[in-house]
Amino acid sequence: MQVSVEAGEGLERRMKIDLPFEQIAVEVEKRLQQFARNARLPGFRPGKVPMKLLQKRFGERVYHEVFGEMVQSSFVDALERESLQPAGMPQIEPEIDLEGQKVGFTAIFEVMPEFELAALSGRVVKRPVCELKDDDFDTMMLRLREQRKTWDTVDRPCQPGDRVEVSFAGTLDGEAFEGGSASGLQIELGSGRMIPGFEDGLVGMAPGEERALDLTFPESYQATHLAGKQARFEVTLTVVEEPRLPEVDAEFARSFGIEDGDVERFTSDVKANMERELADRVQDRTKEAVMDLLLEANQIQLPKALVQSEAESMAEQMTKRFGGGKLELPHTLFETGARRRVALGLILGKIIKEQGLVADPQRVRSLIEQMAATYDQPQAFIDYHYRDRERLGAVESRVLEDLVVEYVLGQVEVEDEAVDFAALTSNSQLA
Repeated sequence: MQVSVEAGEGLERRMKIDLPFEQIAVEVEKRLQQFARNARLPGFRPGKVPMKLLQKRFGERVYHEVFGEMVQSSFVDALERESLQPAGMPQIEPEIDLEGQKVGFTAIFEVMPEFELAALSGRVVKRPVCELKDDDFDTMMLRLREQRKTWDTVDRPCQPGDRVEVSFAGTLDGEAFEGGSASGLQIELGSGRMIPGFEDGLVGMAPGEERALDLTFPESYQATHLAGKQARFEVTLTVVEEPRLPEVDAEFARSFGIEDGDVERFTSDVKANMERELADRVQDRTKEAVMDLLLEANQIQLPKALVQSEAESMAEQMTKRFGGGKLELPHTLFETGARRRVALGLILGKIIKEQGLVADPQRVRSLIEQMAATYDQPQAFIDYHYRDRERLGAVESRVLEDLVVEYVLGQVEVEDEAVDFAALTSNSQLA
């Protein structure tokens, strides 16, 4: 077997392999003879079909079968001989000349990039620092009370924060349009549910009052035929309701799963959840800062095959999450994220290998128990992870990422940056 390798653009390699023609011919003959022992063709007894006829009927098929097997085995051997690590499946271009007794192929593929990790000494990572304050707890309790608020009907003009019931009819240039009218619609003023100006235009209206609102649909409005157009809405307000926040009592505690209504235990649980959320957010922000630094410090040429595969995987995950088979998302939407994931995977993998980092079983167990603490049946959560190798592997990967973060923080200068709880936990699902 003769092997030659040419470098193409970027990480592309073209590997030309010449296969031994005699070896292929011998193997084809051997298989035809084995096949001949039980071959059945009309006009011949089993096992008595002439070899020339078998070669004519099945020789080409057997030849391609043997050739395919030799392509696979010789490609693997050639990679090892040339010390090449492919980044994806190769494109095979067969080169077959039976009359000239020359057989081979060219494999076109990308290789994994070779790089040295950049020195981290002197680089800076900003780490958020946050202390949970009484005002943060009070704000959280207010959010929880607002989740359980009720509404009382009042006989007064409405104001921001009230809930109103309205009926309206919208027109464009005096003509009604689809979706422009509603009856008995409830709107919480200040929720931003309606187009800009609609909710503000209702403020001050009393039950039974009518009002005309001249508004413009946003240029980015989802119904493109209405985007940027001016419309008039004739509105009648029928009901005004003001919010009533519940007291923090036993009934309130029970509504959040505290069966015995113990208010002290409820508030203690809220604080514990806030502390846990705070710790998680600090860790996440710090990890993100470390990853950004690693990407900035290590500019790596990425295999197109890996980026494309990652983008396809991300698109598939998004499709399953939101649309099932009905949603088709172009892979190009995920290319930026895919490049980040691939680059970080290569960088983290090299750090893990060079530093000999290992996901210690006890640390993995500790992380799973920490995750389980937020569930009603923590032991069931723990058992589920240890029964599922894929889920356990995901936790092990997270532990390895944490170890990389710890390693990097030990190499760089860390600057603590004060952040308040609200900013750190924005978009949180805590409440």
